[in-house]
Amino acid sequence: MSLSTALSIAQSALLATSKQTSVVSRNVADASNPDYARRVAVVTSTAPGARSVEIQRAANDLLFRQNLSALSAWSGQSALYSGMDQLDLSVNGVDNASSPSTTIANLQQALQLYATTPSNQNLGASVIDAAKQVVASLNGGTQAIQDFRTQTDGQIATAVDDLNSLLSQFQDANKAVIAGTRSGTDVSDALDQRDALLKKIAEYIPVSTFTRGDNDMVITTKDGTTLFETVPRSVTFTPSAGYSAGTPGNTIYIDNVPLSAGTGDNASADGKLAGMLKLRDGVAATMQSQLDEIARGLITAFAETAPSQPDKAGLFTWPGAPAIPADGILVDGLAGSISVNAAFDPSAGGSATLLRDGGANGAAYVSNTGGGASYSDLLIAYGNRLDQPMAFDASAGITVSSGVSDYAANAIGWFEGVRQQASTNADAKEALATRTAEALSNDTGVNVDQEMSLLLDLEHTYQASARMMKTVDDMLDALLSAVG
Repeated sequence: MSLSTALSIAQSALLATSKQTSVVSRNVADASNPDYARRVAVVTSTAPGARSVEIQRAANDLLFRQNLSALSAWSGQSALYSGMDQLDLSVNGVDNASSPSTTIANLQQALQLYATTPSNQNLGASVIDAAKQVVASLNGGTQAIQDFRTQTDGQIATAVDDLNSLLSQFQDANKAVIAGTRSGTDVSDALDQRDALLKKIAEYIPVSTFTRGDNDMVITTKDGTTLFETVPRSVTFTPSAGYSAGTPGNTIYIDNVPLSAGTGDNASADGKLAGMLKLRDGVAATMQSQLDEIARGLITAFAETAPSQPDKAGLFTWPGAPAIPADGILVDGLAGSISVNAAFDPSAGGSATLLRDGGANGAAYVSNTGGGASYSDLLIAYGNRLDQPMAFDASAGITVSSGVSDYAANAIGWFEGVRQQASTNADAKEALATRTAEALSNDTGVNVDQEMSLLLDLEHTYQASARMMKTVDDMLDALLSAVG
C-alpha cells in the first residue's frame, strides 16, 4: 500500500467518523423530544479504502399507526368526560343540590307537612316556595344545557380552525419531504415534523394514511373521506349563535362530506371533534329531554281533575295551559317554560289554599266542597301522584316505568352511569395511548446510554485514524529527510 493510499484511507475514516459523531450528538441532544426519531449513520465502502455515510431514520409504521389510533380515542374520551363534568355541575350543582330530583323531594316533604296541618297557611306557602324551587331547577337546567351547547359549538369552531391550520402546516412539511426525497438529501427532520403534525391531527379526528412515490403521504378519515391529498381538504363548520331545546346542531363537513360523531353510546367517542359532537347532540340533548319529561310529569301530577271534565293544569302551568301535555309525548323546551300557576302564589295575589281545596279552574274542580279547614285528601293525592307510574317518552333515554319523583332520580342515575362509563373509557384509552407511545419510543426513540457507548467507540475509531495519519506523516518526513 502506498503512503498516499494510506493517507486517503485515514482521511476518509476521519470524515466518516466526524459525520457519525455529529449524528450521535444530535441524537443525544434531542433524546427528550417525543417527536424525534433516532438517526443512524450507516457507513458503506464505495471504493478501496473510501467510505461514505448514509443517514437513516428509525421508523415503525405499524406502531406509529397504532399510536395515532390510540391518540384519537384518548382525545375523544377526554373531551367527552371533561364536558360531562362541566355539564353535571352546571345543571345539577354540587352533589346534585340544585337538581330536579332534590327539589322534587323537598316539595314532597313540604306537601306531607302541609297535609298534616291543612289549616296552616304558612305551610301552604312553604309548598308554593318549594314548587318555585322545582321550577327554578328546571328553568335553570334548561338554560344551562343550552348555554353549554352554545359554548360547545364555539369550541367545535375553534377546533375546526386549528385542524385546518394543522393541515396547512402538514402540506408544507409534506412538500419538504417530497422535495428532499427527489433530490436525494436527508429528509429526517421534515419527516419528524410531518409525523408530529399527524399526531396532532389525529387528536381531532381518527385518520388513516398511506404513502405514495417520493414519500408523498395521503390522509383519510377512518370512514374513508379524504382529508389531505397533495393539498388539504377544507374542514368547515358554522356555529349557532344560540340554542333552544330541540334545536339540532350544525354539521361539520370535510370537503362537503358530513363528519359523523361515530357509532356507539354516549359514553364513547373517537377524536376530539366526535367527543364534542356527542356532548352537544347526545348527552346534553338527552338531559334536556329528561328535564322536559320531568316538567310534563309535574304538570300532569298536579293537574286539577273533575268528573266528566278534562284535566287542566293546576299548581304547575305552561304556555299550553289550561290543557295539560299529552301522555307519553315529549314536548321540547317544556322544562324551560314551566312555571308556578299565579293563582296558587300568594306573592302574586293568589292563594295557597287552592292547593288544599282545588278550584283554580272553576267550581267543577273544587275537591273540598265542604270547605273544611282540616281537609287533606287532595294534598295527599298530589303526594301520591308524584310516585304513581306514568308514561314517559322512551327517546329521553329512560325506559323504566316510574313516578315523576323516581324518574327525576333515574335521570341522575342515567347521567352518572354514562359519566362513569366515559371515565372508565378515558382511563383505558389513556393507558393504551401511553403504552403505544412507549413502545414507539423504545423502537424509534433515543437511548442515551447506547448513544454514549457508541460515542465512545467512535472516539476510539477517531484515535486510530489519527494515529494512522501520524504514522504516515512520520514516514513522509523520514522519506523527505532521506532524499534531502
